[in-house]
Amino acid sequence: MAIIETEAALHEAHRDNHTHRDVNGGWLRPAVFGAMDGLVSNLALMTGVAGGAVSHRTIVITGLAGLAAGAFSMAAGEYTSVASQRELVEAELDVERRELRKHPKDEERELAELYQTRGVEPDLAREVARQLSKDPEQALEIHAREELGIDPGDLPSPTVAAVSSFGSFALGALLPVLPYLLGATALWPALLLAFLGLFACGAIVARVTAKSWWYSGLRQLALGGAAAGVTYALGSLFGTAVG
Repeated sequence: MAIIETEAALHEAHRDNHTHRDVNGGWLRPAVFGAMDGLVSNLALMTGVAGGAVSHRTIVITGLAGLAAGAFSMAAGEYTSVASQRELVEAELDVERRELRKHPKDEERELAELYQTRGVEPDLAREVARQLSKDPEQALEIHAREELGIDPGDLPSPTVAAVSSFGSFALGALLPVLPYLLGATALWPALLLAFLGLFACGAIVARVTAKSWWYSGLRQLALGGAAAGVTYALGSLFGTAVG
């Protein structure tokens, strides 16, 4: 009796606390990683130029040019990538749609066999496949999910991907430039704001990973700081050589 009560209590606790993180990341992952990409790349670009002992005006122009070039490049690349992926998926859906129209019984049998391989009894699998195949659009959606692993009603938008990539990259790339735009003439305010941004991005990423926020933040800070340090050293080396 005690064992049954214990199992019931454990089941109740498991049900009450049975939650999962968003493993796909949703909007958070592309937004944060886009901002992080813009921040790290523009920070490294600006520190590399600053290492060559140029004027702060040159650093500002470099930062703004890096922001614009990187954001447009990200948007164009994301649009092309998502559009190509969507076109490929739509082509495969057309193939599946033609098969359902030309060979409905074969496709129904294929679906039943798929359910059988997953442990459904043969008679029940055939009946489920028969009922699901009555509606051509529903049948297409099920075959797409089962065979292609996609949802025909939830295909990514190239425009949304491009705009979000442009915005998130630009936002991240703006951070190291912002102190200069507000009147700073030295590099350290830009570094301070960029390092705070790196830590914040890393901490936010912890929402879609199993790591703690401070570990993820410090890791991203270390990686971004290393990139800035290396490019600053290279800028100083090249500046000395050219000078």
